[in-house]
Amino acid sequence: MQARRGKSWTIFWLLFALAAILFFAAAPLISALTAGAIAKAHGCTLHEGFVNPCIIDGTDYGETLYQFGVMGWFMLITIPAGLVLLIGWLAVTSQHLLRWYRARA
Repeated sequence: MQARRGKSWTIFWLLFALAAILFFAAAPLISALTAGAIAKAHGCTLHEGFVNPCIIDGTDYGETLYQFGVMGWFMLITIPAGLVLLIGWLAVTSQHLLRWYRARA
């Protein structure tokens, strides 16, 4: 019973690590796309040149949307880093599966 419980936690942590890697790599893209969608939904202009006013319910969110839009440039770092982390994750997962199959045989 103890071995089975340890196995399920191992699978949980492997899947959690995969989700964390994918979220880390995609977070800047998600940020930029969300800022663009909010700006478009409220008829605002959003670009990387400078801050444009964006009034939503009487409050100017132009600076915030600009910052979230410019965060998209971080994907130049996070996507390659996420790719390296994903390769490492695949190596660890394949090693784990190989050991598991050998132990069953």
